[in-house]
Amino acid sequence: MGSCRPVALITGARRGIGAAIALALARAGFDMAITDIAEDDDARATLAALRAAGAKAHFLQSDLADTSDHARVVAEAVAQCGAIDCLVNNAGVPSPARGDLLDVRPEAFDQVLGVNLRGTFFLTQAVARHMSASASRNARSIITVSSVSAELASPERGEYCMSKAGLAMLTKLFALRLARDGIPVFEVRPGVIRTSMTAAVADKYDRRIADGLVPMGRWGGAEDIGAAVAALASGQFQFATGSVINLDGGLAIPRL
Repeated sequence: MGSCRPVALITGARRGIGAAIALALARAGFDMAITDIAEDDDARATLAALRAAGAKAHFLQSDLADTSDHARVVAEAVAQCGAIDCLVNNAGVPSPARGDLLDVRPEAFDQVLGVNLRGTFFLTQAVARHMSASASRNARSIITVSSVSAELASPERGEYCMSKAGLAMLTKLFALRLARDGIPVFEVRPGVIRTSMTAAVADKYDRRIADGLVPMGRWGGAEDIGAAVAALASGQFQFATGSVINLDGGLAIPRL
């Protein structure tokens, strides 16, 4: 029999979008394990916020690119929290540098794809195996945070766009494989979101948003992503498995 409270495993959740997702799930009644590359002041502040929201919350230090460590991450999450009911694939890295597509170096390509796509695929595989064998009676789900860059091409950060496009296919594949187990799989695609990762280009996007880039006329917030993920994890959208949720204020809508 599964845990009375549902349990989430959220990658890259010590700050930013991942932390907002964790907080939204905590407020929705989830306990959780959050992972990230380092346990720092940001991670400790996030844990404190999650516990204040009523969640049992644990931090697991993890480099998503290290696939040999995934079994340990899953085992520790289960040992500390109980059977995993929701996996949120949030961890990711940007292109090391923006520049000419003709200048992308193999090491940059391998770094980005190694975390964003390869690491995410194999952790999803490990958690899916656990979920398929679990006796938990809670609603289950796998939710991957990709990007509008899964479809909108930015030649100055090609390796990033390719990694996110790969996550779109990952969602379809796992949705088909896990449908028989009643485990829905979703992809959420954030647009221009105000976080520490976008701080360096904030002036650029302030101007572009003012010029009409985002039809809703504003930046997205990390809380916008958290609210959507919590809704998908609730179990109310099981029959929508494989769906893509655009969280971009209309940015990805084709326009003349």
